[in-house]
Amino acid sequence: MLNDKQKATLKKELYEMKDHLTKTEEETDIKESAQEAAGELSMYDNHPGDMGTELFEREKDMALNVHAGSELDKVESALQAMVDGSYGKCEVCQKDIPFGRLEAVPYTTLCIDHATEKEIPNDRPVEEDTLTMANPNSFSRAARDGEDSFQEIAKSGTSETPSDFSGDHDDYNTLYDSGISDGATEEFEEFTGTDINGKSRGFIRSDASEKYEAELDDEGIESPLGDIPYHEKDSYIEDQKK
Repeated sequence: MLNDKQKATLKKELYEMKDHLTKTEEETDIKESAQEAAGELSMYDNHPGDMGTELFEREKDMALNVHAGSELDKVESALQAMVDGSYGKCEVCQKDIPFGRLEAVPYTTLCIDHATEKEIPNDRPVEEDTLTMANPNSFSRAARDGEDSFQEIAKSGTSETPSDFSGDHDDYNTLYDSGISDGATEEFEEFTGTDINGKSRGFIRSDASEKYEAELDDEGIESPLGDIPYHEKDSYIEDQKK
């Protein structure tokens, strides 16, 4: 059972909480429209980012207002329980709630044992009755690796026109037809491969890349333009040394 000093301490804490929650509830009470709160006659000419910020602030204030109101009801009930003489007793087992728990949560009406046994809502959101996945179980399969994800998405539209591309293009639908096969992103794509431990296992080349290198080797040249001259020095560095 609580002694007079403990009750006085808890009562003081409850009144402090009441003052704080009352102030929060008053400051977050939304009574004006979004236009009036932003000081605008119309929101149509505002940037979407600014409108999003205003909407976020209004929703935050509404959430704080609802939470403050709910907590304030609990505090007022606890103060009334002090007057009735029922304060500090568990509403389930009617046993005295320890001072330590009341000091942490002054408005609690449950002892620690029954607080942990309180049922947690297991009802699902009502939206689940209407909304369904576009492709059920799509995440259970391996992801599809297309030739070029950008090419596939770009077919839906970009800022580019046929005049921005080389070659003949009758319409926008043929802008990103690459004709690439064998799953290669680029015609002469190559990349390094590693084992399960991350150690290098060499280069992995596409069939087109291997054929290209073989043709260069047969011709005895380094590129279709001929041998690439070796860059022996950098004149700028040489000048700096002098």
